[in-house]
Amino acid sequence: MLDRKAAVVSGARRAARVVPVSAASTMIGRPSIGQAIGLHAVEDPLDLHSAVALVVDSRSGEPLLEKNVGAVLPIASISKVMTAMVVLDANQPSNDVLEISQADVDTERFSSSRLRVGSRLTRAEALQAALMASENRAANALGRYYPGGMPAFVRAMNRKAASLGMVDSNFEEPTGLSSRNVSNAVDLVRMVRAASDYPLIRQYSTATELAIDNGFRTVSFHNTNRLVDTPNWDIGLQKTGYISEAGNCLVMESRIEGRPVIIVLLDSAGRGSRFADAQRIRRWIEDGPGRTATQPGKMTQHQASLGS
Repeated sequence: MLDRKAAVVSGARRAARVVPVSAASTMIGRPSIGQAIGLHAVEDPLDLHSAVALVVDSRSGEPLLEKNVGAVLPIASISKVMTAMVVLDANQPSNDVLEISQADVDTERFSSSRLRVGSRLTRAEALQAALMASENRAANALGRYYPGGMPAFVRAMNRKAASLGMVDSNFEEPTGLSSRNVSNAVDLVRMVRAASDYPLIRQYSTATELAIDNGFRTVSFHNTNRLVDTPNWDIGLQKTGYISEAGNCLVMESRIEGRPVIIVLLDSAGRGSRFADAQRIRRWIEDGPGRTATQPGKMTQHQASLGS
């Protein structure tokens, strides 16, 4: 069993608080920004493969585990959680039909999509595909069909972030394909806590599959998070993400040992290692140290900033 003092990696809080976004353009051939600036060299008591980790009691805001929580990094498709909140805040009809256009095709990373140009789907289907299957063309179409178009949508994303106190975050588009969509773990906990108040985000992000008749054929989508279909996990909200600058990322709200927690993992070394890290965190909480990581009655700086 790990001792209580090992639960919070205090030195990691100070590591690489701000990473210049322009650095992303110079990381050619490197696996991630976190790797390039040495975040993976920071030790933690669980030997996590993620460069950044934050586990918080979602009721009290009490931090249970911290690693490089101030580092501002690209967040990839974790961005789609903010996209979903902005879409739902607009109260546009869920059964409106959106058409995928050439403008939705990824010309930056040339990522694949099961939605060919000309595909038609409802706003609700696009939202679920974006959250559950990380479908980039669906997410981009949601932004295009926002009142005022994409510029207004991006402004709304940043206004929403500011309203949530996400002071170290910036959004430039709705998919997360841009490395200029950045945040840190503390801000992402705020975002997940806010998103958990949207029943559709909880429902869509944790669904296991979706079939869409796109006008050409029926296409099937599956959840990008293997843990949602694992019986011993009780996940209320989740989102995965990956681009080369960000590494593999994961945010989740889950209940472990009856305790609701938010888990943020950024810049994990491999596709499966973020899920393995989540499993390590789960076992650690089940074994006990996570429930006594801070002294009762004492609030840390991060606990105070997250609110109660």
